[in-house]
Amino acid sequence: MEIDYKSLEGALNILGQLLADRGFHYEIVAIGGGSLLLLKLIERTTKDLDLVALVKEGELISADPLPRALTQAAEDVGKALELGKDWLNIGPSSLLKSGLPTGFFNRLHTHHFKGLTVHLADRFDQICFKLYATVDQGKKSKHFRDLITLKPNTWELEVAKNWCINQDVSECFAMEVNNALIELNIALEGIDEPS
Repeated sequence: MEIDYKSLEGALNILGQLLADRGFHYEIVAIGGGSLLLLKLIERTTKDLDLVALVKEGELISADPLPRALTQAAEDVGKALELGKDWLNIGPSSLLKSGLPTGFFNRLHTHHFKGLTVHLADRFDQICFKLYATVDQGKKSKHFRDLITLKPNTWELEVAKNWCINQDVSECFAMEVNNALIELNIALEGIDEPS
């Protein structure tokens, strides 16, 4: 099912209430399209909310695996709202091991849903993640379109480039990052042209 802003916020409200009713509280850290929706930086739909980490005692910890009570509650909400069993996606949690952009934790935007606190990656960090995903999936991907929507400036792209290259130090990857940036700059120039 495709999830828009309203349905995602509604699902998180229900999940937070369900966790509170069951006596639990969790803090999750989200990136990707779902978090961009919640920040109102994009308007497209998504299939899930990508989790990069959990917060425990003020520290980022791996979201893989999710605590059983959180998994069960999320599955119950997913089933009730027909979002699917894996609408909380822990796939991006591997980024925590390879290293998040410097200052990531201090830029998080926090939203409270009773038994659930959701920390959303800042626009700047999303630019880093979206560039990385664009290199992987190409200029026809949703990630490339999201980057265009975010309209990164030259400095942001330079920092994002450096972060991406640190994720994969091969020469081939660095060339792919540069190619993605060339395509992105062409696309961004096309938007800025007066009609």
